[in-house]
Amino acid sequence: MTMRSTRTTATFSKPFTLAGYPGELPAGEYEILVEEELLRGLTFQAYRRTATYLTVRGTGAHAGRVERRPTTESDLKAALRRDQATTETNIHSVAALSPQEDRT
Repeated sequence: MTMRSTRTTATFSKPFTLAGYPGELPAGEYEILVEEELLRGLTFQAYRRTATYLTVRGTGAHAGRVERRPTTESDLKAALRRDQATTETNIHSVAALSPQEDRT
């Protein structure tokens, strides 16, 4: 069986939750590892996703610890959508705007 792995980075601007795991993960950049297997018997090359992992780095007392958490593409997309929606709401809110300088 021929396998391939792809690494990408996802950036979360706010702390977020991931389905199946308790508690919040801190904002920051996270490596995403996707494993796929080659589908045989086709006249063209195609792959099927077999696993998706989120790499979580430890903080505080767990600094230096790295954990690969299995997840799904749909759970990651949902977490990124929630993060993006929160960011867009903050960008358009009055509270997120800097106060005008008083030039009088």
